[in-house]
Amino acid sequence: MRGVHQILAAIESGSLKAETVFADGLDLIAEQDPDIRAWVSVNDAGLAQARRIDRGLAPHGGLTGVPLGVKDVIETRDLPTAYGSGLYAGHRPGTDAACVAKAKAEGALIMGKTVTTEFAFISPNETCNPHNSAHTPGGSSSGSAAAVAAGMVPVAYGTQTSGSIIRPASFCGVVGCKPSFGLIDRTGTKTLAQSLDTIGAFTRSVGDLGIVLAALSDRPALAEAGVPDEAPRIGLFLPPEADVAEDYTHEILQAAARAADAAGATVTDTAPTEISRRHLAIHEGVMDRELPTALMDERLHRNERLAPMTRQGLVDLWTRSSVETYDAAMRAMAEAQAGFAELIGENDVLLTFAAPGEAPEGLGYTGDPTFNRGWTMLRVPCVTLPAGQGPKGLPVGVQLVGRFGEDARVLRAAAFLENALAAA
Repeated sequence: MRGVHQILAAIESGSLKAETVFADGLDLIAEQDPDIRAWVSVNDAGLAQARRIDRGLAPHGGLTGVPLGVKDVIETRDLPTAYGSGLYAGHRPGTDAACVAKAKAEGALIMGKTVTTEFAFISPNETCNPHNSAHTPGGSSSGSAAAVAAGMVPVAYGTQTSGSIIRPASFCGVVGCKPSFGLIDRTGTKTLAQSLDTIGAFTRSVGDLGIVLAALSDRPALAEAGVPDEAPRIGLFLPPEADVAEDYTHEILQAAARAADAAGATVTDTAPTEISRRHLAIHEGVMDRELPTALMDERLHRNERLAPMTRQGLVDLWTRSSVETYDAAMRAMAEAQAGFAELIGENDVLLTFAAPGEAPEGLGYTGDPTFNRGWTMLRVPCVTLPAGQGPKGLPVGVQLVGRFGEDARVLRAAAFLENALAAA
């Protein structure tokens, strides 16, 4: 399927109908999804909405006629929302989540609901990696990443509480963005950890990502940020946990830094700070308490109907958490957020790992979020770009991280690096 920019331009010029775009998407899903299993449900009624757009009877905006996949922890009134759990099979919310309503107001067409791990936690569902069906696509935004990577839809919503956008984007070879915390409204999205949950998106180019974020956040400058305008200052950051990354992942990160340098960026080594060495522990202290609290009803009253991995995970988190540990973690989180200025220094962005390596084999484990959790805790914007392949021929991405609220600057740096990687 065409990308976001191509669809918008063709519909605007009259050379393409929204109905044709949506029908093509339905055909692609029918052809590919039996093997990939990225979709929980497909919105057949979207064809009628596309026809309304073509006749000028439906909202036109920044995403007019663009098909959108919606992760199944995000509520939709026109389609069931089961939160990836058999516990909520057939559940029909009465309203759309704020981000779905906003997308519709911008003219987007809801293609369907994409597969998620149960409650966007740890228990995988059935989606395969489009590059090799024997491997995970990552999680928890499994279906969204896979659907975009397979070309079934040009953009899909994901959510991230640990690494649920950045990691699957790396595994599936697409662009993924966890924007600044709160950039996209979370109202109507199943809460996993209230201080960490962030809505973001998957696309196949940085330019498309900028268009999407601009429309969803009412920040037009983000659309322009998807086109590079000047060489950024990039800090090459090897986190304290760098030994978790495979040797080939280190090589891919270094190659990306060299490509940026060759294209004119200023690339300097950036060392961890004292507070950055505690990022993972801080994230753990916050999530350990908030997650089982958010799922308290399911944990206490209906746990026999949960997937075994979810049930045990909730017990483990609750057992090891305490109010005292949580309060200390929240104080440390505020300290770490203030300390990010020291870590990033004079750089526009940090360049670092997106995931330890290729997607793991098998569907029972969605991968290690080590290189994502700290940035989620800091609430800063992150973008992953495809940057290479591992020994099994599967994608490996790199990650750019910027200051809170400076999503446009991160997008510009990502667009610059995207071009540099293509030219290398």
